[in-house]
This record gives sequence, C-alpha cells and structure tokens, in this order.
Amino acid sequence: MTSQPDNSTVAGRDVMDDEAMFVRTESLPQAPQQHMTVRVHTPIGSAVVVWRGHPGEADGQHLIEWTVDADINWGRNSRPAAASEPELRQEGDQVVMCGRLHLTADGASYLQMGPWSVLFDQASPIPSSMSESWVEISVATQRVALYPCRI
Repeated sequence: MTSQPDNSTVAGRDVMDDEAMFVRTESLPQAPQQHMTVRVHTPIGSAVVVWRGHPGEADGQHLIEWTVDADINWGRNSRPAAASEPELRQEGDQVVMCGRLHLTADGASYLQMGPWSVLFDQASPIPSSMSESWVEISVATQRVALYPCRI
C-alpha cells in the first residue's frame, strides 16, 4: 500500500510538498561501498538514481518521492531546454530533468515535470525571465534519490 502526500501552496499554485510519482524500478549491479542504485522508469523517461528503500524491494512498481541533493546553479547545471515537454533521461553520470521552472518568492524553485514537481534551492540567481520557462537541470546520479512511500 502507498500513501498520498498532502497538498500545499507554493507561489500561489497548488503543488505537493513531497511530490509522489508511480514508477517501475529495476536494481542494477552494485559496486562495493556505494549507495544502491536502480534504473527508474517513469512516463517521461528513465535514469539511474540512488534507491533509499529496502534493497529487497528495489525491483518493482512503487509510489516514490524524489529528493535531489543539489541546488540550481544557473548556467552551470541548468539552462533553457531545447524542447517544451517534460523529460527524464540519463547522460553519462548525470540525471537530466526537463520541465517548467517556477521561481518562488522565498528564493526557492521547483521544476514541474508533467504532473510532478521537484523542489530546488538556488545556488546562484536565476533570471526572473526564466520563471515559467522550460529548462534542463543536470545532477550527478549519486545526488538524486528515490524514497518509496508507505502507509
């Protein structure tokens, strides 16, 4: 069974604090002394990420929450997207998330990827003209994690 996250408001819009997404995961061969990684398959693409659930449950379908341990650093790990559609993909050791960027009044931001959003802090100022624009954010695989939701 899974739990549904609570809704809240960010910048006048209803979003979820702990944004949940239903995905399929498959475990990958693990290197010693590294975090367990899985390939996550979503409706908008797939990528390799860290698994924060029980290792025995790494293969399967889950309602998950994303955590990204990286800030947006405009021009370094983020830029305008070439396409105007949500996407998740792997490029080498980077997870690339494409979506609509929303800037909040308190200096945070969130990336809307279809019906799901991922919260970010900002390491550098983002031009206000980029609010509501399509952007790509690249983050090292080891800094993106999935947590399965439980009741």
